[in-house]
Amino acid sequence: MVISGSEADAPTGGAIDRGVLVAFSGLMAGMFLASVDSTIVATALPTIVGDLGNVDQLSWVVLSYLLTTTIGTTLYGRISDHIGRRRTFQAAIVLFLIGSVLSGLAQSMVQLIVFRGVQGLGGGGLMSMPFVIIGDLVSPRERGRYMGYFTAVFAVAGVMGPLLGGFFVDNASWRWIFYVNVPVGAVALILTDRVLRYDVEDQGAKLDLAGAALLVVSVASLVLVSAWGGDRYAWTSSTILGMFVVGVLFAGFFTIHCRRVPAPLLPLRLLAESPVAVSVVIALLVGAVMYGGLVFLPLFLQGVTGVSATNSGLLLAPLMGGVTAASIVAGRAMSRTGLYKRYLIVGTSAIVAVVAALSRLDAATSGWQVGALMALLGAGMGTVMPITSMASQNAVDFRDLGVTTSLVSFSRSFGASIGVAIFGTILASRLGPRLEAVASGGLPSGLSARRLANSPEQIEALNPALRADVRAALADTIGEVFLAAVPVALLALAISFLLEERPLRASAFVDRERGPTKQTTNDEVM
Repeated sequence: MVISGSEADAPTGGAIDRGVLVAFSGLMAGMFLASVDSTIVATALPTIVGDLGNVDQLSWVVLSYLLTTTIGTTLYGRISDHIGRRRTFQAAIVLFLIGSVLSGLAQSMVQLIVFRGVQGLGGGGLMSMPFVIIGDLVSPRERGRYMGYFTAVFAVAGVMGPLLGGFFVDNASWRWIFYVNVPVGAVALILTDRVLRYDVEDQGAKLDLAGAALLVVSVASLVLVSAWGGDRYAWTSSTILGMFVVGVLFAGFFTIHCRRVPAPLLPLRLLAESPVAVSVVIALLVGAVMYGGLVFLPLFLQGVTGVSATNSGLLLAPLMGGVTAASIVAGRAMSRTGLYKRYLIVGTSAIVAVVAALSRLDAATSGWQVGALMALLGAGMGTVMPITSMASQNAVDFRDLGVTTSLVSFSRSFGASIGVAIFGTILASRLGPRLEAVASGGLPSGLSARRLANSPEQIEALNPALRADVRAALADTIGEVFLAAVPVALLALAISFLLEERPLRASAFVDRERGPTKQTTNDEVM
């Protein structure tokens, strides 16, 4: 039996198909796995280094997962267009679980880095394929509510990751942060195997392996630039400049390649569709701002207000709560009204207002004020994120659904990498001189200004006068970071007005008895 929505149950937001709900639970389990694993390792890193050694390779434990996840996100959609959604999603689950088990068994840092890369290759599919599959099963008119729930899973996982990591480190072993994926992945495999009983029609053309190779080189180079620039290497170093040139050159080669082959990995004609182009750009910009909040707001709360670093996972709860609530509410509203542009404008407007408010942070800002702003920022993000996926899906034919969804997901991930790198560079360049000025001659022996900025416990141990000066310097610098993010948010708002709102189709792509069928016209919603 093929599970899908139908025209009868799409237009008015009525009862949800029980079969879709069962399939949806399997998709959410897979997405939860990948989302949690992007954050769960951070808490355990000191323990892992103490066990395996090689502290100089520490960053690669996180970077290898980020790199392969980003690359995988760009590829899975097109692969699923050829071999089928169910098989592609299940292959991603299996690959992720293999990487998880091997990571738990790792006996050296090099082994852990390699196995985390395997995990990331599976994680890219777990993050992107649920959006593709729900696009097959549910009509665009009903899709909003499901997109909202996916966003909520992502938000909850962002809070749960650090908490679970700390729990396993304190009560069992760091290896269990990987082994715990096995039962959840097994459930996702069983559910998807039982209910996803359809396959897409093969396009007939060979998979564009040459295009995939060009894209992998470009993406890998640019992600490494964003991860290393201003941290491991100076932005003007030959390493960073060389990787940047390679990334841009191969992006150009990829574009030329896509224009010349009959069935490219990324059909450039998709970017001629206004909803797709606008969604891709907004996803990139909002991704940069969102991950800036995830990184720098906890730093403010820990370093300035004195909240314990051990509760760092809970510090994100207001932001993630806002994402969860807004994504569900906005999703249901889109399903009920068939409209979405107004919600995109409201969401991006909220992001602009909150980022502007965060740019005024200072040492007198209280924890509850930051928490309130985090909740509002999350609400803006939760409104925008489902719309970028849904609007782009609604604008393309069934044959392009997979690659379009993966393109938006990739844009969001890539924007996050770039945003964290650029904002982190601003923080480092402004904070260092300030700390050296206020702490000149007053720091304990062996404690540098850089180490101080990354150690809330050591800030707390300073004498009261010096502690106040250090906190003021940190607060002012984080405020400047968010001031730099204001133009990014304003650009997202301006581009949201350019979104062409097309009526959400009231019929799903997947026929209940015959499986997926191509649909090239937009059905008007009554």
